[in-house]
Amino acid sequence: MADARHALSARLVPARLSWLGLVGFGLMMALLAVALVQARQFSLLRQSLASGDDYGMLSIFQAETEYLRLRDRWHHELDAQAAPDPQALRRRYAIWLTRVQALHARRARGLLDDDADYRATLERIDAFVADTRAALGERAAQPADRAFLLALQPALEALDRPLHEMSQGASARVARLLEARARTVRAQNQLGLGLTVFLSVLTLAFAAIALRQVRQLRERRIALESLADNLRQARRDAEAASEAKSAFLANMSHEIRTPFHGLMGMLSLLRETGLTPRQIDYLRTATESADHLLALLNDILDMSQLESGRVTLAPTAVELRALLRDVEALMRPQAGAKSLALHIDADPAVPERVLLDATRVKQIVFNLLSNAIKFSDRGAVVLDVRCTPGRRELAFVVSDSGVGMDEATLAHLFSRFMQGDSSRSRRHGGSGLGLEISRNLARLMGGDITVRSKVGAGSVFTFTMPLRMPPAAAAPGAVRPPVGEPMPRLRVLVAEDHPVNRQYIAALLENLGHEAHFSADGEQAVRSAREHAYDLVLMDLHMPGLDGVAATRAIRALPDPAQSTVPIVALTADAFEETRERCLVAGMNDFLTKPVSPQKLQTSLRRLFGAAIAPGPEVPPAQPRPWDGQLQTLVDEGAIRMALEAMPPARLGQMIANFLDQGPETVERLRAAVRNGQPLDLRINAHAAKGAALNLGLAGLAATATALQEGAAHLPAVEIARLVQRYEAQLPLTRQALHALDLPGIPAPDAGRH
Repeated sequence: MADARHALSARLVPARLSWLGLVGFGLMMALLAVALVQARQFSLLRQSLASGDDYGMLSIFQAETEYLRLRDRWHHELDAQAAPDPQALRRRYAIWLTRVQALHARRARGLLDDDADYRATLERIDAFVADTRAALGERAAQPADRAFLLALQPALEALDRPLHEMSQGASARVARLLEARARTVRAQNQLGLGLTVFLSVLTLAFAAIALRQVRQLRERRIALESLADNLRQARRDAEAASEAKSAFLANMSHEIRTPFHGLMGMLSLLRETGLTPRQIDYLRTATESADHLLALLNDILDMSQLESGRVTLAPTAVELRALLRDVEALMRPQAGAKSLALHIDADPAVPERVLLDATRVKQIVFNLLSNAIKFSDRGAVVLDVRCTPGRRELAFVVSDSGVGMDEATLAHLFSRFMQGDSSRSRRHGGSGLGLEISRNLARLMGGDITVRSKVGAGSVFTFTMPLRMPPAAAAPGAVRPPVGEPMPRLRVLVAEDHPVNRQYIAALLENLGHEAHFSADGEQAVRSAREHAYDLVLMDLHMPGLDGVAATRAIRALPDPAQSTVPIVALTADAFEETRERCLVAGMNDFLTKPVSPQKLQTSLRRLFGAAIAPGPEVPPAQPRPWDGQLQTLVDEGAIRMALEAMPPARLGQMIANFLDQGPETVERLRAAVRNGQPLDLRINAHAAKGAALNLGLAGLAATATALQEGAAHLPAVEIARLVQRYEAQLPLTRQALHALDLPGIPAPDAGRH
């Protein structure tokens, strides 16, 4: 019986819907007709207003009225007993003339423009105006005397009848138009009334059908709510079962991992005892199996914790480049076992310190690098860290030269227990959970993991996360003396790792009359700032160990207010806006780019300490002689002259000679970084060489060092080696160019010097 009712209801529903649609269509058409009628009525009303009938009638009546007044005044002027008043006649004539001009307007002509008598009357009026304007117009050329008025009186009298007939004709025309419009409006009103009645009937029918539909929808809603309650209960049961499963997996993973750690500890101790080669082989197999099983248990534990929502993040301020060095140290043996090159580098725009959960970030990066190494048999694996445009996200890009993946594999790559290359997965092992765990962790951080790949061309995995900066100490205000108070000699701490740069900055400060103290790295700079009192710190950004930004933050965190508020000025060869912002955020007061000229340094000191600083002794600028175009690319004449303004030529020559003498050591450090696959070391050494070369005006060496710094993580090894070779070859050429300047302290180049 219920099935029969259901079937009948199923047949009736389309019928009800069809009737509802039919009534709705009729209602829509009726509404459209009503809208058309109302639009027609509005058009008629606007036409009535726009036609200007009232304005035309008024213009014609006023023209006739003013004509009669003009005629009376004309007769008054001809009356011999009355005193003549030509000005009054001209005023009356001017008023009538304005009414005549109104008869020529478009709205007045529209009323009777199709009447020949109307046009003839206008022509007679225009002819009369033309005859009388000479005496009665604004610029009368002759007097309006009695003879003139008598001569034109017949023409004036002749306008009486035409004007009166024109007024009567306009009245009749307007009456006919109003009657026609009234009839049209009555017809439109009758049609609108009929449509309104029809519309009301359709509305009632539509409302009845709609009420019936609403009643049926209410019944269905009640049934759906009951079904939804059942589904919610089923979902709660499923979630409870899932939570119980996750808790069971977590507990079991912990229970199993505890004896496994003991097992692996015993295996490591067993390895230290005297074993035969066969026993060592057995032990290695057992250890590898235990490691593999422990990795599976870790994946299951992570997955169960993610599902149960028990994974929480613990973001802290992290030295990002130190984190990358840890990753590189742990992954390099795995890459070396497969003869793969491993390159890890960070873009200079990436901040030194960021706020993140180091453990979870390492877990994601380890997983991506492990997969890249696992599925690559040759070439290189690269981890490149960069900031996305706008500096809102931090991106870890892992690229490899492995087998790659097709579209079908990419479609289920992040699915649970699915593995990209099943043959390799069976050979290398794995639970198929690593990528899903990594992506879930990335999304928990507010980021994601994306991939692009091509068969035979390798893969690129990009892990992005929001870039959050740790809270920095507020940058202290500049210490400014009272206006006009002379400043004492400043004690300046210079944090600079390159000896040539230290000598150069010392010469600048001595030339300005200040005392220079030096630290070779950031840790020494922090220690010196804590143990001694300084008026200013000049901080190089790129130093081994603690860099300039980290050292600045450490100084700002010192407990002594006098020490923590010392003005700090950045010294760097990077002129990027991101670097400047990073320095100011860290708490620095100013920013100087290399090469540092006396003018730049003195301007910065004036900004920090006011204009009372006395300039140092004047050194007349040297006039080096010009050299040929080939050597001009090696030496920057402007930079040389700028340096000579800060120090005597002999001292500058000695500094340049020291830098060139250290060139072979620099080349050896660069080559060692290339041999060992250490892009970070290569970048650091190239940056140091670039800064010193810029200060000393050695343009060719600075350009090559810049190319090495920027291409350390991306250029092929052969290209990096070629740049190092170019740097080595430029050393004697630079010496030759400087010798052409007759700069004291630069020995002549010889075949035995490199």
